[in-house]
Amino acid sequence: MGRTDVEADVEAVWRIESARIVAALTRFTGDFGLAEDAAQEAVAEALVSWSLASPMNPAGWLMATARRRAIDAIRRRTTLRDRYALLASDLAAGSPAVDSAFDEEIDPDKIDDDVLALMFVSCHPVLSPEARVALTLRVVGGLSSEEIARAFLVPVPTVQARITRGKKTIAAAGVPFEPPSAAERRERLGGVLSVIYVIFTEGSTATLGDRLLRPDLAYEAIRLARTLAALLPDEPEVHGLLALCELTAARFPARTGPDGSPVLLEEQDRRRWDFSAIRRGLAALAKASTRGLGPYGLQAAIAATHASAPSVEATDWDRIVVLYEALGRVAPSPVVELNRAVAVAMASGPAQALAIVDELIALDRLPGSHLIPTVRGELLARLGRRSEARTELELAARLCANQRERSVLLCKAAMLS
Repeated sequence: MGRTDVEADVEAVWRIESARIVAALTRFTGDFGLAEDAAQEAVAEALVSWSLASPMNPAGWLMATARRRAIDAIRRRTTLRDRYALLASDLAAGSPAVDSAFDEEIDPDKIDDDVLALMFVSCHPVLSPEARVALTLRVVGGLSSEEIARAFLVPVPTVQARITRGKKTIAAAGVPFEPPSAAERRERLGGVLSVIYVIFTEGSTATLGDRLLRPDLAYEAIRLARTLAALLPDEPEVHGLLALCELTAARFPARTGPDGSPVLLEEQDRRRWDFSAIRRGLAALAKASTRGLGPYGLQAAIAATHASAPSVEATDWDRIVVLYEALGRVAPSPVVELNRAVAVAMASGPAQALAIVDELIALDRLPGSHLIPTVRGELLARLGRRSEARTELELAARLCANQRERSVLLCKAAMLS
């Protein structure tokens, strides 16, 4: 077996099983940082050992190796001698808890409370938003520091520093590794959902770089959302987020051309949309609707309206306006208002929409963002105010950090000359 084959095998097993491995290690050691470090050492050892012979149970091999690395680390910590003695006695006695955590055959369809605890620890409110994203992708998603750095276009040392600081913060705050109580879960679920949403949003429309989409990042967010939905099947907003991600990702195949250039909604070949993803999204939306739609569910309902329309002209824009109005009441934000303006322009004409955008400008909402001049330029162009529209689109291009989006804006501005 070649080196590249071994790397691919280790990466595949790690991507699938990393959350369970780190979660079980954390429960075993009581130390989140130690568990993650030991798991990474096991992966490094696997790259060497598996080139000689592939184990029969790869996930079990990683777990057992990571456990030994954790015990070695605890042995080296003189201040933790008592804890090591306790762990050693558990191992000598064949503790059922330890054996079941590491030695039993893994059921790939079983997701236990350890993974739920791991998600809530990784997204704990004591961490900065950047650390939550990095830790979630690293310990729950199984991405390497290099992969996270590439996804968010930041240096690898920056990602590593965020992960290290995050683990130290968790240890210093004494965050327990346990599934949160019902009250704590309700209080912190929004933070977990927002982390997954940030990851997906960056994947669906990259803020920086020369690519519009980062599908690997978006699909990792979908995988995390599916995991959370399986863990918390009675939480409507979890299904709402999953529905939103599935329905948005369904349009990925048609959103870019062969050269990676953006394809606007009105120009997309809807036959290229992923109809399996649409079906999954609609099924998740139905589960989200059981007790009334929250913010993610409402956004999913908007995406579902787009998905069910045969064209932009045939889209039920009045329904989308109503949904954005509802979203603005439960989760008000300038981005929601800006999107409502776009829907109003389609339903009632650009003049009414322009008034909404100008109000956002008057209130100094979204300062420095390219979104407002982008929408304002489009509306002015539809009103025949070509010179003003060109100025707005040129401003949007200067503010836009994504090269693909910027090229579209400059092209539109040039057509107004």
